[in-house]
Amino acid sequence: MRPFAYVRATGVEDACAALASRPGARLLGGGTNLVDLMKLGVEEPAALVDVSRLPLDTVEELPDGSLRVGATVRNSDLAAHPAVRDRYPALSQALLAGASGQLRNVATTGGNLLQRTRCPYFQDVSKPCNKRAPGSGCGAREGVHRDHAVLGHSEQCIATHPSDMAVALAALDARIELYGPAGARDVAADAFHRLPGDHPERDTEIRPDELVTAVVLPPVTAGLPSLYRKARDRASYAFALASVAGVLRIADGVVVHAGLAFGALAHRPWRARTAERTLLGAAPTPAAFEHAVDLELSAARPLRDNAYKVPLARGLAVDVLTRLAGM
Repeated sequence: MRPFAYVRATGVEDACAALASRPGARLLGGGTNLVDLMKLGVEEPAALVDVSRLPLDTVEELPDGSLRVGATVRNSDLAAHPAVRDRYPALSQALLAGASGQLRNVATTGGNLLQRTRCPYFQDVSKPCNKRAPGSGCGAREGVHRDHAVLGHSEQCIATHPSDMAVALAALDARIELYGPAGARDVAADAFHRLPGDHPERDTEIRPDELVTAVVLPPVTAGLPSLYRKARDRASYAFALASVAGVLRIADGVVVHAGLAFGALAHRPWRARTAERTLLGAAPTPAAFEHAVDLELSAARPLRDNAYKVPLARGLAVDVLTRLAGM
């Protein structure tokens, strides 16, 4: 048994103060990832700051047409929300693909964003892992890495981010609202998670004394055709081997808006900026989609056992774009 303190936050400012005053503290929302990691000995927080009862559990339509999702909104409620299903269907699809109903009923929006990798070397404290113990090495590089990154990885870490929701948020141009002692700020969803570089222990751009307060879905992608597809070893709530979220708008016979993001290929949801730029102004044909996706995936650096991810992701992306174009 490892003792830890427990603090129930009464407000956002109170939660930030609790984090600042207790080095090593962790935020507790649904606990579906954090508690598992505590059981494994990966996380050993000095204190848990319970934010599950903060008034951040609503989905609010803003005057500019944005949709603001509070950080403690449960994944089941978000997936079923009429405005999400009607205006941002890829997000609802990603959430439903991400976990069982029991987990979705507990997991929160903020917690989903902050979940950590499911790399088995990270989860096994007897194995080397630079993310868990900086400087200890990366056991996965020469070990079992079938499920690991093919884009954006480094010598320090080849782990992938497990969130389905975050992939859809990246493609939809969402923003993440944060609050800390310096006040409120926001970060683009596709820039919130970090590539590993030399500091794989830093998963996101959130500061130690900040918390996620909301996710904002913008009006620019509201109502556009969007879709999420996921390939996995089994249909029953497995983590992705590759996934794709796409948003597409066609006018006058050409692509005028394209949002594309890959999941399970990198340390963070991979926004396919090269493919998007290539598609703008192009006729929405299968050949154009294949060309754009191939340009994006030309940056892939597969490892010994995961080269299959490149054609798998290619097939998913071309299929998503083709479906969105109504072909």
